[in-house]
Amino acid sequence: MAMTMTQKILAAHAGLDEVKAGQLIMANLDFVLGNDITSPVAINEFHKAEFTEVFDKDKVTMVMDHFAPNKDIKAATQCKQCRDFCHEHKITHFYDVGKMGVEHALLPEKGLVAPGECIIGADSHTCTYGALGAFSTGVGSTDMCAGMAKGKAWFKVPSAIKFNITGSLPKYSSAKDVILHIIGMIGVDGALYRSMEFSGSGLKNLTMEDRLCISNMAIEAGAKNGIFAVDEVTLEYVKGRVDREFKIFEADADAEYDEIYNIDLSQIKPTVSFPHLPENAKTFDEFGDIKIDQSVIGSCTNGRIEDIRAAAEILKGRKVADGVRCIVIPATQAVYLQAMEEGLLKIFIDAGCVVSTPTCGPCLGGFMGILAKGERSVSTTNRNFVGRMGHPESEVYLASPYVAAASAVTGKISQPSELE
Repeated sequence: MAMTMTQKILAAHAGLDEVKAGQLIMANLDFVLGNDITSPVAINEFHKAEFTEVFDKDKVTMVMDHFAPNKDIKAATQCKQCRDFCHEHKITHFYDVGKMGVEHALLPEKGLVAPGECIIGADSHTCTYGALGAFSTGVGSTDMCAGMAKGKAWFKVPSAIKFNITGSLPKYSSAKDVILHIIGMIGVDGALYRSMEFSGSGLKNLTMEDRLCISNMAIEAGAKNGIFAVDEVTLEYVKGRVDREFKIFEADADAEYDEIYNIDLSQIKPTVSFPHLPENAKTFDEFGDIKIDQSVIGSCTNGRIEDIRAAAEILKGRKVADGVRCIVIPATQAVYLQAMEEGLLKIFIDAGCVVSTPTCGPCLGGFMGILAKGERSVSTTNRNFVGRMGHPESEVYLASPYVAAASAVTGKISQPSELE
């Protein structure tokens, strides 16, 4: 039977020759992820179930990224519980202050996820790793508990939507604009419990950072996972990072897809998702001036070095507008260090930005950029639900690093071409 990329990976990990959409399977896991918010719940369930050991200390990770450095006593307590558990079970990949980064930027950077693998994480944006040609998906903390203990998880095999990518992106258009365009086109439930599979001649024009951004937001279309075909870009990225053998899975030529969409990158314009859903995507010819109070550049969606460079390109020699707070958050320590060595941090500070240690922080209304009643933020994060970044009567507009940086300069949501 013909299968998609995702179906082939799941079949292999379930020890089956083939699977079909809707089938329930138990699959072996290559990696299990938790963070400082979701791991404590999993740890509590682990103890309640009287498990005594993890299935593989090298295949479980906990990343302290949401409220770290700890913002309050509760956050400190949660992180301590994770530290104690990882110490007790000799977890190889535990990432705390000084070593941690935003989890979905950190794991690919460290070579902890690879093509063809099956990965779960107690965080909805675990779908990010599909950029590498892996099956990765978010789960609840109880599933994380079972995964840590047994190295297995139940799945219902998803059907798929195919996105045929052609062309290349114009100046100042980015991968963020691509995924906002797609979500605006199909809606926040347009891929509900389905695999979003990306292939086509245009993939060669998307960097790994681009692919990580697009896969990251597959969940915002309701998808079970997002996954890219493995090519030379993928193999170049994992070279020197991944130190183990991996298998590449390709969709069959006659694989079945629920829908097929053709996406011409050359036609993608700078796009902004308006409150309070990512599907409320608009291009600049569809709205007028919208004043902002804050600009956030970072997150698991857009905190990688390419994103930081894009923001610096716009902010160099310019100043953040009076009355606007611009917060730049490199996603990992390595990104922070590289940005420093390239002189990008100086550009940000000279422009009047603040540069934060790696953290999820403002994305989920945690800290480092909470909005008050009536305030507006343009942000490179992935969600703009009611109250997502603070007060329920605040507003979040999702955009690319280019747009977020330009908006910080003008004090209103702007595209970089307005500064030329």
